[in-house]
Amino acid sequence: MSNRLPALVALETGGGPQARVMPEPSPARDPGTVAAIDIGTNSIHLVVAKVVGETRFEVLDREKEVVRLGSGSGDMKLLAPDAIDRGIEVLKRFRQVADISGAEVHAVATSAVREAENRQVFIARAAEEAGVAVQVISGVEEARLIHLGVLQALPVFDQQLLLIDIGGGSTEILVGRGPDVLEARSVKLGAIRLTDRFFRAEPVTKQAVDSCRQFIRAYLSPVVRAVRSHGFDVAVGSSGTIVNLAEMIQARRGDPPARGINNFSFSRQELVELVKALARARTVRTRSELPGLDPKRADIILGGALLLEQSLVEMGVESLIVSDFALREGVLFDALRRTRGTSVHHLADLRYRSVRHLADICPDERDHAEHTSRLALQLYDCSRDLHRLDERCREYLEAAALLANVGQFISHSRHHLHSYYIIRNSEQLTGFTDHEIELIAQVARYHRKSAPKDKHPEFARLAGRDQETVRKLAGILRVAVGLDRTEAGLVQSLSCHLRDGSLEIRLETVGDASMEVYTANARKGLLEEALGLDVTFAVANAATQPGAKASKRTAKGAHHPR
Repeated sequence: MSNRLPALVALETGGGPQARVMPEPSPARDPGTVAAIDIGTNSIHLVVAKVVGETRFEVLDREKEVVRLGSGSGDMKLLAPDAIDRGIEVLKRFRQVADISGAEVHAVATSAVREAENRQVFIARAAEEAGVAVQVISGVEEARLIHLGVLQALPVFDQQLLLIDIGGGSTEILVGRGPDVLEARSVKLGAIRLTDRFFRAEPVTKQAVDSCRQFIRAYLSPVVRAVRSHGFDVAVGSSGTIVNLAEMIQARRGDPPARGINNFSFSRQELVELVKALARARTVRTRSELPGLDPKRADIILGGALLLEQSLVEMGVESLIVSDFALREGVLFDALRRTRGTSVHHLADLRYRSVRHLADICPDERDHAEHTSRLALQLYDCSRDLHRLDERCREYLEAAALLANVGQFISHSRHHLHSYYIIRNSEQLTGFTDHEIELIAQVARYHRKSAPKDKHPEFARLAGRDQETVRKLAGILRVAVGLDRTEAGLVQSLSCHLRDGSLEIRLETVGDASMEVYTANARKGLLEEALGLDVTFAVANAATQPGAKASKRTAKGAHHPR
């Protein structure tokens, strides 16, 4: 996925937004300790870490369990009941491990859950039985998080990087430089998926190996063209499959087993020779006897090895460096950045930049969106004691304010509905989870016209706590939009004051802001309902003061009520 606009392509999570059953926070949480759970097609991983300083963490515990959530050579349409049971049991245990350290848990699910039509069964059971809120992330977001993890493990920040991560159900391929993602793709090729398609029967035949190679090349063709168009200085591989292949190559060299495989490199030719050895071992039993192979991967390693081999051949990679940091470490660093405001390799503004990037599809709305965003954040900040929302919700409000009018890219009529569609289905919002994108989209959708109602399917699917968040944020945004009714920037700033059980919003204005005050009064109902008190407006200075600084913006909104 390139960063070109417009990119109104459906997210890879499939289906509509899903309700989340959010577990209640544990009273014994340590704000300096974070746990990340990576729910993959083959395995579920846990890492628990304690923050050290501003940008580092110390790993307290690691756990891994092979669960095999996904299977099938085509689309993984359903999670089998026994696979769901296995996954929930592992999540219960991982939650207990995280609780020992008082860690806040961040869990993400990838290909198998992403593609499953019954994923909501797994998500709901994870929340209810294991106390784990699972976020399903797109393949492109998965690639971004892996990239973030790799940047912490290897000294490649200043080089143009090609990243390959082979999972059980999908492979993520990314080209990046420093914090910037130049290209990110997720393809439905994985070690389990290829094994089920080509190597289900034993013994493995030469024809099956050749067919698998041909299939991989055809599937990778558009990705190879994209990678070659960008070029790269260094190639990095991550994931369990690539780590285990590196361990096998290390064993073939006769090197003693190392404590870690991070920053180990091997040549494409070494991999080609290893693939020959794997293909000659025509059964799982004989394959499992090869030095360095994890016996739990013996049945799927050939498919993963062929995928890596063809990726290196087709993309012109001569050698590959291994990172033992991948998705779960990326989730850790992302959580650290969000909860502590920490800049990790200059990535702190990644989410904001992606919002601005999407907002640029409507450049004529930029000034209005920025001014509305400033007013909305001022109102949010000065009413904190009333709405009681956190810093994450402030970020959602800012994003929704900047994106509320992107629907005008399609048409002005009903543009709030178009804005919801664009935000919900664009792949440009990197750094946000699927659930966060849904909240932002709904706040933008309700910035005008109808208030949130249970008869609206998307709103009805939200959990109760999220519905309350949308009402409060949309109520704030409606008032802020009203306060820039003429789009002339006449309301310079605002402050909040409680008077006789009501909220008085005092406005600092330049010029005649009577239209702004009138519109904000007309649109304050949702905010009043969400906060449970009356809202009034007061102009703190005269409508026209001698010598007042005139706005450089012109009034342009009179004929287009928002």
